[in-house]
Amino acid sequence: MPAFWMLVSCLLFAVMGVCVKIASETFSTAEVVLYRGAVSMLMMVSLARARSISLRTPHWRMHVSRSLSGSIALSCYFFAIGILPLATAVTLNYTSPIFVALLLALVFREQLRWPALLSIVIGFGGVMLLLRPTLAADQWLGAVVGLSSGAIASVAYVSVRELGRLGEPEVRTVFWFALVTTLFGLAWSLPSGPHMPTVHEFFVLLGVGVFGGLAQLAMTRSYRYGHTLVSANLSYATVVFASLFGAVLWNEIMPWSSWLAIALIVSSAIMISLRTRRSA
Repeated sequence: MPAFWMLVSCLLFAVMGVCVKIASETFSTAEVVLYRGAVSMLMMVSLARARSISLRTPHWRMHVSRSLSGSIALSCYFFAIGILPLATAVTLNYTSPIFVALLLALVFREQLRWPALLSIVIGFGGVMLLLRPTLAADQWLGAVVGLSSGAIASVAYVSVRELGRLGEPEVRTVFWFALVTTLFGLAWSLPSGPHMPTVHEFFVLLGVGVFGGLAQLAMTRSYRYGHTLVSANLSYATVVFASLFGAVLWNEIMPWSSWLAIALIVSSAIMISLRTRRSA
């Protein structure tokens, strides 16, 4: 069952990506981020009440730091989805384990052995192969921003690790992230003036938050009851689901070189995860 829940999470994250791509045709990235945060925040408040979990925290500074980096990474990810093929944007976001390994080595002075170094080289080789032959000139900004989402998300993931060591509940961590994301999206969208969605547009925006929130809960259930390595490696099924949705909905048929690049990036991330778990 844990493997099933992770696959459900991957499917829901891919569906969220579809909703983001549709919403980006009408709404700014700031507005999509605002709805993503607001809906998730309401879901976490309801879940916290149902489980009698307090949302107050003595570690609010760390939560704000984690949430700001997560909000910026989410904004970069949503911006990239609006410009790039869905599978390409998702894959660039999933480079975060590569950046986590670099961050742990450079900032936390954790030893980086040669297998991890080789994995990092393979991962960035995959990034270069994915970007160079497949992108049009007007897509390069999205590519740089999409890769930045993976890099900035690594800061958030390291912060989540530290919050977990402090004993912070998952619901509380997600709530603070959703709260900061909502405020971040609201402040960003105010200068241009957020506009009222139609009924159809509202349900698309609602889907961004609901599918994203449900995906987080399914992912949490998988990690809680399953083997961490199995769950972590199954999470890359999101790339497969995103590729299928992109092909069916937007006719985003990628060449063999792109599939090879995706395989290199995912393999690199899995190898780094294996090395990290063994070291831990």
